[in-house]
This record gives sequence, C-alpha cells and structure tokens, in this order.
Amino acid sequence: MATSADKKTVTLRSKADRVRYVLCFEVLLILLSAPVIAYALGKEVLDVGMLTIILSLKAMVINIVYNYFYDRFDARRGIVPTERGAKARLLHAFGFELTLTMTSLPIVMWWLQIGLLKALAMDAVIMAFIVLYTFVFTWIYDRIFPVSQAITESSIQSESENTFIQLKT
Repeated sequence: MATSADKKTVTLRSKADRVRYVLCFEVLLILLSAPVIAYALGKEVLDVGMLTIILSLKAMVINIVYNYFYDRFDARRGIVPTERGAKARLLHAFGFELTLTMTSLPIVMWWLQIGLLKALAMDAVIMAFIVLYTFVFTWIYDRIFPVSQAITESSIQSESENTFIQLKT
C-alpha cells in the first residue's frame, strides 16, 4: 500500500460533469432498451418506456451517489478515476449493476405483474447488456471528457528514477 508521501493528488469530476454523464448515460440507455424490452415481453412500448423512465430516474440518483463514493475510493488510493484499467472498470460496472438490481426488482415485479423468478431472469439478461453498456459508455465518456489533473512537484516525480523533474516556466 502506498504511503501518504507516495500518493498523488487526484482531481475528481465536478458536479456539473457528473450530471452531464448521468443524463447522457440514461437518455441513450432508454432509447436503446425500451423498444427492445417491449418487443421481447410483448408489451406496449409506451408502458415499458414509462417503466424505463422511472427506473432511469432512480438510477440517476444512485449513479451520482455510487460514482461519487467510488471516485473517492480511487482517489484515496492515488488512482485517477478516468485512468482506471479494464479490471477496475469491470468491478465498477458490476458493483453499480448489483446496486441497481437490488433496488429495481420490487418496482419491476409490481409494474409488470411478474414473479420474482421471471423478474430475476429478465434482470439477468438486461444486466448483462447494461454491464457491457456501462463499461463501453464510461470508457468513451472518459476519453471525450477527461478530467485534467493538476501538475504538482510530487505528481511529476519520475517513477522509474525516483527523481524530480524541474519544470521551466
């Protein structure tokens, strides 16, 4: 584990950036998923669309809270959230989807008038898609909207030689 002297200062996403992320994520997800789910269940697109909007609003709140704490967890370990590797991104996506599943199942069961096993089976298929969607969307979002990191003397220390680089201003 890194000591406090080894850790670098990490700049996190702003509140406005988090809101932009959530809105883009949810709107695109609704547009992609509502028609497919309605077709697969033999339901009206409008009925399923309303359910996806309700679940989306709930997910937006969870998304902001979950990502805030996950980013803080990364920052405490000196990891820049926009520079997560594939393993960290997969853990992030699975944790997020597990949280959503636990909070969504009762709503889905009530809205669609289905039992727990059918709701779980449906959720498993949807979750598999959304984990992949979250992974790809977040990676692309991080490339389009990177978080600029402040340059400090400790952050420009050469890791290979353990010497400081002098910046000329």
